[in-house]
Amino acid sequence: MTLRLTMTLLVGVAAGLLGALCGVGGGIVMVPAFTLVLGLPHKVAIATSLAVIIITASVSTIQNARADLVDWRIVALTALGAGIAAWWGTELMQQLQSTTLTRIFGITLILFGARMLLKA
Repeated sequence: MTLRLTMTLLVGVAAGLLGALCGVGGGIVMVPAFTLVLGLPHKVAIATSLAVIIITASVSTIQNARADLVDWRIVALTALGAGIAAWWGTELMQQLQSTTLTRIFGITLILFGARMLLKA
């Protein structure tokens, strides 16, 4: 197995584990890894990460639903808003420069991470 394939598999393992443990969908792992380790352009890294998240979210949802941990009313309402926003956000992402997207991503991680650490 080539180094690139090995790194890609390891990114998947880390994203799946953190996604299942923290509910982050793995994007906080995959986007930086896809750009920094695999050399993907930022927009391709975002789109690829979202495609992978379909699988990780589906598997985690099945497992969590079996444990009766999913509030389906909240899923329905949140999914409606998220779906509409994702449609618009995808068009916006395609128009923005990669450096702008990288900054937005980094600032978002710092702000949410700091808030979580301070409230823990």
